[in-house]
Amino acid sequence: MNAEVAQANERNRKITIGFNNFAHAVDHYVMLIFPTVVIGLEAVYGRPYDELLALGTASFFAFGLFSLPAGWLADRWSRGYMMVVFYIGCGLSLAAAAFSPNFTTLALSLFALGVFAAIYHPVGTTIVVAAAVNRGRTLAFNGVCGNIGVALAAGITAALTYWVGWRGAFLIPAVICVITGVAYLLMVPDDRLQKAGRSAAPEVRLSMGIMVAVFALFIVIGVTAGLVFNTLTIALPKVVDERIGNSISLVAVGGIATAIFLCGAIAQFTVGRVLEKYPAHLVFAFTGLMQFIGVVWAAYATGTALLAALAFAMAFIYAQVTVNDFVIARYTADAWRGRVYAVRYFITYLISGAAISMIWLLHGRGGFDLVLTVTAVIALGFLFGTAAVALLVNGIERDMRTAQPAE
Repeated sequence: MNAEVAQANERNRKITIGFNNFAHAVDHYVMLIFPTVVIGLEAVYGRPYDELLALGTASFFAFGLFSLPAGWLADRWSRGYMMVVFYIGCGLSLAAAAFSPNFTTLALSLFALGVFAAIYHPVGTTIVVAAAVNRGRTLAFNGVCGNIGVALAAGITAALTYWVGWRGAFLIPAVICVITGVAYLLMVPDDRLQKAGRSAAPEVRLSMGIMVAVFALFIVIGVTAGLVFNTLTIALPKVVDERIGNSISLVAVGGIATAIFLCGAIAQFTVGRVLEKYPAHLVFAFTGLMQFIGVVWAAYATGTALLAALAFAMAFIYAQVTVNDFVIARYTADAWRGRVYAVRYFITYLISGAAISMIWLLHGRGGFDLVLTVTAVIALGFLFGTAAVALLVNGIERDMRTAQPAE
C-alpha cells in the first residue's frame, strides 16, 4: 500500500511539474506575440514601429503589477486553481486580441493578457520549487521551457502572421491555452490540503541586518535585471530586422531570433548542472559579469558578429533568471515563498512596461545604438548588485559547507 501511495505521489509530482513547465513556455510565448506581430502591422496599417509598439505598454506593466496579488492569492487560496485561471484567462485574452476591431480594443485585450500572464511566475515557480527533488536541475529545465517559449514566439508568430494573418497568430495559441487550462483542472491534484505542511523556515538563515541588506540589493537586482531582460527580449526581432539587413523577410527575422533565444535555453540547462557543483551566490555574480560583457559586445558589434554577441548576451540573461530563482528559494521558507516570488516578479516585470517605453523613446532618438548602450549601463548595475549579495552571504555559506561533514 505504501509503495502504491508513493508511486501515485511521484506520478502526481511529475504531472504537476510538467503542466507548470509548459505554463512557463506559454507565459513567455503569449507575451511576445505582439512584439513580433507589430513588425507585420507596420506593413498592414502603414504606421511606424515606435507608435505601434506603444500599444503593448499597458500589457507589460500589468505583467509585473498583477504578480503581487497573484502570489498573495495563491498562498491564501490555491496555487493549482490560480494556474487554471492563468491558462483560461490567457486564452480568452488572446481570442479578444484576435477579434479586436480597432487599436483601442487591441490595447485593452493585451492589457488583460498581461493581467492573466502575471499569474505564472509567482505561482508556477513556487509550485515547481515545492515539487522539485533536485532543485537546481528542475529549475534549470523549467527555465529552459520558458526560454523555448520565448524562442518559439518569434519564429512561430512570424510564420503564422505570414500564412494566416496577424489575427490567426493570436487565435491559434488562444485555443491551446483554453484546452490546457481544462486539462490542468482535471489532471493536477488540488494543492490546498498541502498548505499545513509547508515549512516556515528557510534553508539558510540570515541575520536581520544581512537579510535587510540582501532584500534591498534584490530590489536593485530586480529593477536592473528586469530592464535588461525585457529590453533585449522585446527588441530582439526588430534589432535583427534593422541591424542585420532590411532585405530579409519577416519569417527569416523570426527564425534568426528563435536561434538566438535558443542559446539562452542551452545556457539555462547548463547552469542547472553548475549549481549542483558550485555555490549559487558565486554563480549569480559570475552570470552578472558575463551578462554585462555580452550587452556591451552587442552594443558595438555589427553584421554577423552582432548575432554572436546577441547569442552570448541572451545566454547569460537567461542563465541569471534560473540562478536568481534558486538563490531566492535558498533564503526563503516554502510557506511564504509565493509572496516573495511575487515581489521579485512584480519588480522584474513591472519594469517591462518601462523597458518597452525606453525602447520606443530611445529608438526614436538614436536607434538601437542608443538603446543597447543604455542597456549596457543598466547591466553594470545588475553586476554590482549580484557581487554585493555574494560578498554578504559568502561567509555564512562557507560556514555551512564546513559544518556539513560533521552533521
